[in-house]
Amino acid sequence: MFAEITYATRPGSEWPNEDLVIAGPSWIVVLDGATAAAGVDSGCAHDVPWLVGRLGGALAEGLCAHGGASLADILGAAIERTASAHGAACDLGNPDSPSSTVAMVRSGRDRLEYLVLGDSPVVFSLVGGGVQVVSDDRLERLPGGRPYSVELVRRMRFAPGGFWVAGARPEAARHAVCGAVNLRGVRGAGVFSDGVARLVEWYGWSWDDVLAALAGQGPAALIEAVRELERSRGPVRGKPHDDATAVWGLLEVR
Repeated sequence: MFAEITYATRPGSEWPNEDLVIAGPSWIVVLDGATAAAGVDSGCAHDVPWLVGRLGGALAEGLCAHGGASLADILGAAIERTASAHGAACDLGNPDSPSSTVAMVRSGRDRLEYLVLGDSPVVFSLVGGGVQVVSDDRLERLPGGRPYSVELVRRMRFAPGGFWVAGARPEAARHAVCGAVNLRGVRGAGVFSDGVARLVEWYGWSWDDVLAALAGQGPAALIEAVRELERSRGPVRGKPHDDATAVWGLLEVR
């Protein structure tokens, strides 16, 4: 079980925050909705916050009601349930329909399970020092390198050699990065959206630096560090500021 779970989340603009945090005594979930590109028709009557809220609710129910199921099974069922909530006016076959990354951790009797789908990482603080990073970097390995065109991203989403996210296709759960670590070897878990991962990917921080700041100063201070660097050094690419979420789960001493 977690002894304490703390989090902060902050929108990147005046638009609604498309990140979501949900947590229980033994689990943490971070969702990061994919902002639609300008001028792209999603084919859906719903926006990204709707998708993230529905998916988060279905995941919370699955984690509470089906503790013996695998994280991948819980995610697959949550995607299926969310897809069924769409109306007939929604074209779920549209590759630009609303979607989200998923990062989950769950504490069990002797292990800490994880699931990562998309670019929202999980980082474990290890007993004795050091970290273990769980990430899904498939979006960074699309052909041709960045900057990606809208057409390339559309073609490579849900495709062999491409990347997977949680939208309307339950089979995406089978493509998540899943596993477990020994609970006795972990002090705590950090779960992040990519708006916080900018510290490592853009601004030269190590994950050790991130977890030290998270555990010592708290998640709100970590997000403020991102904002300060965005203001002083600018973005490497894309939006000046992104929705940013950081969660710290401190495990009980065993």
